[in-house]
Amino acid sequence: MSEATRPLSIYIIAGEESGDALGAALARALNAATGGTVKLAGVGGRAMAAAGIESVFPIDDLSVVGLTSIPQKLPKILRHIREATWAAIRARPDALVIVDSPDFTHRVARGVRLRAPEIPVLDYVSPSVWAWRSGRARAMRAYVDRVLAILPFEPEAYVRLKGPPCSYVGHPLIERLSELRPGPQEAARRGSAPPIVLALPGSRSTEIKRHVDIFGKALAAVAARTGPMEIVLPTVPHLAARVREAVSGWTIAPRIVVEPAAKWAAFRSARAALAASGTVTLELALSGVPTVAAYKLHLLEAIIARMIRIQSRLPSVILANLVLGENAVPELIQEDCTVEKLTAALLPLISDTPERARQVEAFRRLDRIMGIGEEAPSAKAAAIVLEVARAAAARPAAEQGRRRIAAAASP
Repeated sequence: MSEATRPLSIYIIAGEESGDALGAALARALNAATGGTVKLAGVGGRAMAAAGIESVFPIDDLSVVGLTSIPQKLPKILRHIREATWAAIRARPDALVIVDSPDFTHRVARGVRLRAPEIPVLDYVSPSVWAWRSGRARAMRAYVDRVLAILPFEPEAYVRLKGPPCSYVGHPLIERLSELRPGPQEAARRGSAPPIVLALPGSRSTEIKRHVDIFGKALAAVAARTGPMEIVLPTVPHLAARVREAVSGWTIAPRIVVEPAAKWAAFRSARAALAASGTVTLELALSGVPTVAAYKLHLLEAIIARMIRIQSRLPSVILANLVLGENAVPELIQEDCTVEKLTAALLPLISDTPERARQVEAFRRLDRIMGIGEEAPSAKAAAIVLEVARAAAARPAAEQGRRRIAAAASP
């Protein structure tokens, strides 16, 4: 089959569960856009396998929990970087898409660029160059041809930091709005009594340890002022027992939910939320839930975080605020994360107050800012990937010959 008539080939590499989900959505969008004629291969997990991509190795091997496990897993991780690099080169794709997990995927991309520079590389999900290690943006120009951003302010950041071309395709949460936004009955429940208040102390054991006591005391103080409330605390299955033990002393016993469907149902009905900083603040904003964001760090981590924020000149560390371009969500970080300050910030969000109205109005602007209602993010990403791949496939025959020689090399 000639180069002009053969099906396009795309190689997708993810290194963790969230990237695996994105890679799977991209694979489905690529198939939809080409009528299933695109050839897909790569490295991923269960989601990408369900989308038809058989992984070269299980990405569970790449997960590292805690600093003490790094030395034990490092040899295997380094071996997988080499395996992924050479598998991508031997596949001779028209485009390589690396998905998130920059500590893993960027090393693979650099290896591919070194040995097969004719293979275009797209980075789906930008590293946080706008927050820290801004020099990475310029360095990425050596091995990344296009960045597919999931945050609307990132293309401007890449221009400012002199990085590779960057296009905003949309956050994956946009494709899950039906899970986040309330129907008529759930919207009515938001306004009824007792109010549902979400407690989200974090998804890591260290976050739970630092936040759960202060969150419990703040929620009790709010309830003492406003009257009865129903507290819902979503968590993940492997932390459920630890969370139950940690909240056993709370004045108001929370309803702990571990199933995703129960979590999203609570989001759709909640009046307000007290949440540890993270992606959850954007989930809450898209759901229209007024929120107080808080976070406590270990002293050394706090010093480093403060230096990063000063250097990057970020106006906020809250993702929802960064996307909105304004500090709509109160952020109570480190020494500001006290029972008194959390109580004072959360109290006005329970009833109809100017503070609550300001947040709700700010969250309504997210549809315009994030391009909600336009083409799905995975479809936008697929269109750019196919554009780059088709350009690569149309290269002159001489360049295709050099490509074959590079791809035939072996370690």
